Amino acid sequence: MSRPPTLTLPPCARAYRLGTERGAFAVHDARPDGAPIGTALLVPGFTGSKEDFIALLAPLAAAGFRAVAVDGRGQHESPGPRDEVAYAQGELALDVLAQARAVRDADGGPVHLLGHSLGGLVTRAAVLRDPAPFRSLTVLSSGPAAIAASQQARVRMLIEALGVLDRETVWQKMRELDPPEAANAATPPEIGAFLYRRWMNTVPEQLIATGRQMLTEPDRVAELAAVPLPKHVISGVVDYAWPVPLMDAMAERLSARRTVVEGAEHSPNAEQPATTAAALAGFWEAAGQG
Repeated sequence: MSRPPTLTLPPCARAYRLGTERGAFAVHDARPDGAPIGTALLVPGFTGSKEDFIALLAPLAAAGFRAVAVDGRGQHESPGPRDEVAYAQGELALDVLAQARAVRDADGGPVHLLGHSLGGLVTRAAVLRDPAPFRSLTVLSSGPAAIAASQQARVRMLIEALGVLDRETVWQKMRELDPPEAANAATPPEIGAFLYRRWMNTVPEQLIATGRQMLTEPDRVAELAAVPLPKHVISGVVDYAWPVPLMDAMAERLSARRTVVEGAEHSPNAEQPATTAAALAGFWEAAGQG
């Protein structure tokens, strides 16, 4: 679970609902002072939200990019039905395509797409369905297939718990299962309150359906490699969801740019945002010239 270092939107950003042909989605939309040199759509991961990218917004805008971070359907401030079918990967991929078209229509060109963790699997599915709305794809702390065995056990427990327990009880159980580094991290009270509020706002069926996706995702790297888009794989130096060597190998198979962010683990976007933003801006500048 990403822990944003702040909840305060920078002056360059505003919060609103992005209208698309598949409904409205809560977003944080950051813009540079002048005309953007490119636009990026940022898709969060499992149990995540647009706030996971909040620390990237100002540095990306300063680099000349418009950055739109989104809550997917059923995540935090975007509504969603109490029906697991609505959160099938294909449905979520169609949402990403609709979001990209809505953002693209405003700026007149394809967008740079980024998916964090589970969002990496969803954005990959969107690109494989239709790459036309996109200028590039960045996979952030996401691997080639299902998550690591140790995390599979945790996610199975979560899915089972959500089927029989209320969200408040599951939240308490989750805290007991946090990785040691998360349990030992000092979380400011306002961030802790936000994490709890986000959890309580997220639709349980969304968590159940997307959790199952992380358990069963096939390796689609060869399919993605055949898509003629510039690609970028970013991770921290260690990762509890997908081993870093798997991401190294995936980047090689994709002929992708590879960035390892020092001092970061599963969420470089929140843990080392300045370094991560610089890597993204450099890649997007190069991809925009291709």
